[in-house]
Amino acid sequence: MVSPWRGLALLCMAVSAWFRGVHFATCYRKRPNDVKKGQNMQRSCAIGIDVGSAQTKAMLLDQQSLTPLAKADLPTGWNALASAEAVLAKLWETLGETRPCTIVATGYGRVAIPFADKNITEISCHAQGAAHCFPSAGLVIDIGGQDSKVISLQPGGGVRDFLMNDKCAAGTGRFVETVSRLLGLSIGEFCALAASSKPCAITSMCAVFAETEIIGLLAQGTKPGAIAAGVLTSIARRMRALADRMPGQCDCVFTGGLAQSPVCATLLAQELSCQILVPEHPQFTGALGAALAAARLTKE
Repeated sequence: MVSPWRGLALLCMAVSAWFRGVHFATCYRKRPNDVKKGQNMQRSCAIGIDVGSAQTKAMLLDQQSLTPLAKADLPTGWNALASAEAVLAKLWETLGETRPCTIVATGYGRVAIPFADKNITEISCHAQGAAHCFPSAGLVIDIGGQDSKVISLQPGGGVRDFLMNDKCAAGTGRFVETVSRLLGLSIGEFCALAASSKPCAITSMCAVFAETEIIGLLAQGTKPGAIAAGVLTSIARRMRALADRMPGQCDCVFTGGLAQSPVCATLLAQELSCQILVPEHPQFTGALGAALAAARLTKE
């Protein structure tokens, strides 16, 4: 007769073996485009996948002309690999067909994408994507969901230097989402309200304390528009503080989800006293840079 403890040990061993099998199947599954690494001559397109903290984006370029053929984005879930596979499936659905391709991954989840031919940091990819959109760019300001960064560029899109704010959420898109929910507004409504309001002072430099301060302002009768404008102004000032430490402030490119809001670009221009350039699809800049890297990789 098997003792209860031995039975429990056997059960644990079986569960452990099952998880190892799932992990193996997940990490070593076939590439979604069914092209083995090394068969670059057969590939007609290049794909960049940017697995960010909030959104996963993908951009597909023609291998020769570098013309964008399709793009797709989805919210990033808890599983970076599943998010990357889902956005790739959506990309093919948008294009209407699948093609042999080279894939480069970037963003926080880049190392979890086994079917990518290569993974590259989001710093390099944002630099390359911004320089591709604006060849004269000297500086990139990216405000993502989890961090914000300023990148000084060399001619051609190389990275000269960079600074990141990844220790506090107060200068990121996540903070804007938190405050907009607190005010009962969507991100679009939040930005639109900020554009037509005079900002109140948000003095706290910590996201937690800033949220407490905002609750206090609401209790005092401060209008939501003033708070929205104050939040975006405080983010612009944080970015100016980083940008002041970087060389090459001429022709500044603004990327990330918040760059879709004209009021954010206007506030940055006022703080930096320079022209702010915004790509047509600023949230896809990292994915674009990764796709450009994939195109170069195919030619090597």
